[in-house]
Amino acid sequence: MTNTATDTAIRTDHVKVSNGDLLLDAYLAKPNGEGLFPAIIVVQEIFGVNIHIREVTGRLAQEGYVAIAPAIFQRIAPGFEAGYNLEDIHIGIKYKEQTKADELLSDIQATIAYLKTLPKVNNDAIGSIGFCFGGHVVYLAAILPEIKATASFYGGGITNSTPGGGAPTITHTPHIKGTLYAFFGTQDAGIPQEQTQQIEAELEKYQIPHKVFRYRAEHGFFCNHRGSYNPEAAADAWLKVKELFQKQFQTAQI
Repeated sequence: MTNTATDTAIRTDHVKVSNGDLLLDAYLAKPNGEGLFPAIIVVQEIFGVNIHIREVTGRLAQEGYVAIAPAIFQRIAPGFEAGYNLEDIHIGIKYKEQTKADELLSDIQATIAYLKTLPKVNNDAIGSIGFCFGGHVVYLAAILPEIKATASFYGGGITNSTPGGGAPTITHTPHIKGTLYAFFGTQDAGIPQEQTQQIEAELEKYQIPHKVFRYRAEHGFFCNHRGSYNPEAAADAWLKVKELFQKQFQTAQI
């Protein structure tokens, strides 16, 4: 395990998360302060735990959270990390299509178990954030009882698919345990507005605490390494993410 100071406020590590016989690579960032901190699981796009995901993980640590990004493609492509060109997109989609919902949930559950072993983590204050494919995964993982707050960014396929096949992920909506914020771009070619409306309707139907935010932006608008980056939308969405976690964990941090 390496340990590198990124600035005076946080420290980052490359760690291993045990899930049975599988060891998941993960990127961990934590505040340097004393006491217990809420924890946030950061779930990658189809491009692996790349620079964008590591940056988000670090930003969360700077806000006072222990943040961890597990490599959810570990079974398929250990060490995979990519950029955002067309070839990378094709490779990432190929890997995404080999994932299965039960394995992804198992990996998130193993990450939760790992977080609970860390002395800085408040075990009762765990949330998640995910982008692109990760936005879909965290919507699914919101059914886990330990997840108290979820930020799902432009998760495609929630209404009509689930990793590995089976009933669409949206059918799990009544089992979501905590608060969910969802973020979408109205110009996202891969997520029709009808799907966003369907997600919002299901959250309302089952009285899940939630907010759905729509921005005049394309897919991937939060990522400053993508051509679709929208700085105004990204800045506002980050404020909403901080609102979500601060409200949910306001009494959890010591």
